[in-house]
Amino acid sequence: MSEVVNVFASYAPELLNALILTLEVTFLSFAIGLAGGVAIAISRASTPKPIKILITAFVELVRGTPMVVQLFFIYYALPSIGIKLDPFTASVFAMGLNSAVYQSEYWRTAIGSIPKTQWEAAYSLGLSTFGVLANVVLPQALRIAIPLLSNELIYLLKFSSIAYFVALPELVYTGKWIASKTFAYIEIYTIIAIFYIVITMILSEILVRLEKKLSIPGITIKRI
Repeated sequence: MSEVVNVFASYAPELLNALILTLEVTFLSFAIGLAGGVAIAISRASTPKPIKILITAFVELVRGTPMVVQLFFIYYALPSIGIKLDPFTASVFAMGLNSAVYQSEYWRTAIGSIPKTQWEAAYSLGLSTFGVLANVVLPQALRIAIPLLSNELIYLLKFSSIAYFVALPELVYTGKWIASKTFAYIEIYTIIAIFYIVITMILSEILVRLEKKLSIPGITIKRI
């Protein structure tokens, strides 16, 4: 254990910078996924059939391919048509896009759990469809979906390691770089594992407290 401490002390600035970058990728991709997930869920529920078919096809395409393949496509293939993204932007975009598809399913489930009587009551008050969604349905759906969204955030934290493949200096990439210099592979990967475990525990505790505070009695979605 003393060797782990010594290695951390020697490379603490590099590791902490990598941790910050990992968290930036995680939270930005989650935010993109949150906005995209709501948009996809609403579009699949309220747009004409041809558009629904296109959106559904897109969802199935993303769900049916590994996230790392999507990252490679965005980072390596898009430059061939003039779209070149740096490793950070490509990683955030790929993870956000993937997350949006999965979050859209969570939102569909949460929106579907809102009783139809609430929609009807809101319409009877003269609210438009947008007004019903913004003021009645989505606020409740968010509270219902918190357990699933919490899981998604934790998944994204761990999936952020795929940015290693495009040379983004997040935790795994930085750890490998340090290990290649010091040959302290066990110590470095032990430190990285501890980082992930601690951050996951902190996020889980915060999200559980938020879930309890905002939960709707009698309406809930269990964590996976």
